[in-house]
Amino acid sequence: MPEPTTVALVAAIALVVGVALGYLARRLLAANSVRHAEGYAERVIAEARAKQKEIVLEGKDDALKAQRAAEEEAREKRADLQRQERLLLDRAESLDRKLETLERRESGFEERQREVEAEKERLAELQQRELAELERVGGLSVVEARERLISQIVDEARAEAHHQVREIERRASEEGDERARRILTTVMQRIAADHTSEVTVTVVPLPSEEMKGRIIGREGRNIRALEQATGVDLIIDDTPEAVVLSGFDPVRREVARMALTKLISDGRIHPGRIEETVAKSRAEIEVVMRQAGEQAAYDAGVPGLHPELIKLLGRLRYRTSYGQNVLNHCIETARLAALLAAEIGANVAESKKGGLLHDIGKAVDHEVEGPHALIGGDIAKRYGINAIVANSIAAHHQEVEQESIEATVVQIADAISASRPGARGESLDNYVKRLDDLQQIALSFPGVERCFAIQAGREIRILVRPEDIDDLASSRLARDVVRKIEEQLQYPGQIKVTVIRETRAVDYAR
Repeated sequence: MPEPTTVALVAAIALVVGVALGYLARRLLAANSVRHAEGYAERVIAEARAKQKEIVLEGKDDALKAQRAAEEEAREKRADLQRQERLLLDRAESLDRKLETLERRESGFEERQREVEAEKERLAELQQRELAELERVGGLSVVEARERLISQIVDEARAEAHHQVREIERRASEEGDERARRILTTVMQRIAADHTSEVTVTVVPLPSEEMKGRIIGREGRNIRALEQATGVDLIIDDTPEAVVLSGFDPVRREVARMALTKLISDGRIHPGRIEETVAKSRAEIEVVMRQAGEQAAYDAGVPGLHPELIKLLGRLRYRTSYGQNVLNHCIETARLAALLAAEIGANVAESKKGGLLHDIGKAVDHEVEGPHALIGGDIAKRYGINAIVANSIAAHHQEVEQESIEATVVQIADAISASRPGARGESLDNYVKRLDDLQQIALSFPGVERCFAIQAGREIRILVRPEDIDDLASSRLARDVVRKIEEQLQYPGQIKVTVIRETRAVDYAR
């Protein structure tokens, strides 16, 4: 058995060793904790630095966007100021022109007043001479002389009034073009929206409202790509499940409609796919137009046309005029012209060709300035159409003089096709009622003996009793009838009013 001293020594050594081991263990644990803390601190610092860089980049991006927005707003304000400046300049020029016109009129009125005063003095002197001569002759009483003088003055006043009317009409004709431009401008500002929406807008239905966002794309890239590829404006508004395509070129609108319909059905809408689909749709439309032009030439019986004329004819498939399809109207005009030419002995082939091509200018009238008849005549000459047919095309609205009987046939066939009941959305009842209203308006004036509405209501001829209506009253009657028609009737185009007065002198030899 060991001694107590030895046991105590061993216990003391064990205690010292345990304490040392515990101290070493605590030191190791502390060092390990320090290392973990340092690693965590380094990660926190790295994350903080990364977030700091991200925040700085976002701040720079926001500053760049704000700068771009400010520049865009400044550009818009500059453009607005320029538009206002141009508007003010235009108004100033218009006021200057009006002032010059008023000054000219004022000087003209003063000169006319002096002429009237001189005429009054001349008449007074003539009256005195007449009275003196009558008194010298002595064969007339004062009352008879006065009656004779009054009769002469009345005749002179009527002649002067008639001269004044002719002068006013001449001045009105001279100023008519400028006034017509102002009137047409005002009318177009007031009513162009309804007509424009009918002939320049196509509506494409959508399967859902969610499709609008996909058509617009991220930051509008899809809609910009569509507009650039088609040349048509896309209007995405509050209209439920629909997109509006706006453009003056009907072929471009049809290409855009076909491409957008394909993209909606496919579901893949991005700039690359848009360009590919638009190109395919344009190629398909070209084929359809060529086939439509060839079919129209075949239906009208006009072979041997130039391929470009065939293509332009096909473009008319997508053009309408007062609700009437222009290509169908051209085919119908060609058939009518052939029938009329055969009846009167004119050249049937040239009349038929002129009727088919008479509205060819409408295929490009949104691109070329000028009346569509003159444009069509130039196109026909360019592609080898002979002079008679080209003149028939250019003269069918009388912008140029008709040089052949075939030109007159084409004009008549065009009027028949456009004005027949139902051709332009007008029912037979409305057509007959409009003709009857025209005749009733004319018959409501005193002195009218008979009247006839001709040219499908485009002209009304009025026969008056010559003993009740003189030449001056005939002109006044024509203006009164025109004014009443404008106030009471609604009609397309214009109506020509012709007043006919016939005086017959009849005697018998016995």
